[in-house]
Amino acid sequence: MNKFATILAGGGGTRFWPLSRQETPKQLLNISGNDIMLNDTIERFKGIIPQENTVIVTNRSQAVLLESIMHRSVLKGNILIEPVARNTAASILFAALSIEKSHGDSLMVVLPSDHYITDEEQFRLTLDEACTVAMETDKIVTIGIKPTFASTGYGYIAFDKEPIASNPVAVYGVAEFVEKPNFQKAQGYLASGNYLWNSGMFIWKTSVIINNFKRYLPRLYKTMLPISDYLGSEQEEEIINQIYPTLQNISIDYGILERSDEIVVLSGQFGWNDIGSWDALGAIFPPDEAGNIIKANHLGIDTRNSIIYGNGRLITTIGLDGFIIADTEDALLICPKDKAQSVKEIVELLKENEMTAYM
Repeated sequence: MNKFATILAGGGGTRFWPLSRQETPKQLLNISGNDIMLNDTIERFKGIIPQENTVIVTNRSQAVLLESIMHRSVLKGNILIEPVARNTAASILFAALSIEKSHGDSLMVVLPSDHYITDEEQFRLTLDEACTVAMETDKIVTIGIKPTFASTGYGYIAFDKEPIASNPVAVYGVAEFVEKPNFQKAQGYLASGNYLWNSGMFIWKTSVIINNFKRYLPRLYKTMLPISDYLGSEQEEEIINQIYPTLQNISIDYGILERSDEIVVLSGQFGWNDIGSWDALGAIFPPDEAGNIIKANHLGIDTRNSIIYGNGRLITTIGLDGFIIADTEDALLICPKDKAQSVKEIVELLKENEMTAYM
């Protein structure tokens, strides 16, 4: 069976503002120092999925830049461009219909474009095992991450105590998907040992996920189905532009994963981090002796436990503890580290005030 990787690369990365913008979101930025995050993602599954079998779902505003800097193995015809954002369910169905039309029933691995993984060898082993489970069981397979702290920034997966299979790898039934909890609940999840972080990685046959769309999101499926008929034709772009704005705006989690009883989970331990906000940079860059992560031209006095990012202009600080400073050519962010998840609200405020030049 053919294997395809579908990378969801249309997000705005709003919690990484002002570095991440609509046309240059964080998945198209080199944050780690290796390559842009999208290319790191593609390189990571080498040997498990042919890199030329990479399908990227993105939006119109990012497509031109993406095509110019993406991994050389990706075929231009495998870039699916959404004219408007309609959340992850639409993106995934778009990719599934495209893959199935061109290649028949295939194994489909869905990956976010902006995660950071330290143990790539272990990741490939886990992904290979997940692919085997998906092919042999016709289940929706997800990879959960064993929590290392009580995170309030991640969703969680509650899993059954007894595995439904243990050879060659432990596979557990999923009891429920849980949204981002408060700190008290997160502490309870961590202590119970029966919760994993939701990594956003999913593995399934295209036939399996399409059948789940038919069952749980029939309106979205029926509305999008005509797109499949026109893929590869001269009318493709016109039909996509007509249909996409009418699609249901819903995530794959709400639409299918929280409702389906055909989901299993494998536990992954490969140094995973969702670099979703400024306070997550510690997963990539070790702090200095004062607890600071500094990627800037900086001079400081009594500055501790802070993240300081700049573009060359000198940044000076005095008596700072637990702050984020992110300085770009046209915008400056200053906020406490414990408010890092709220940066996206600034982007909403910019939108409300029609300050789109800063978005």
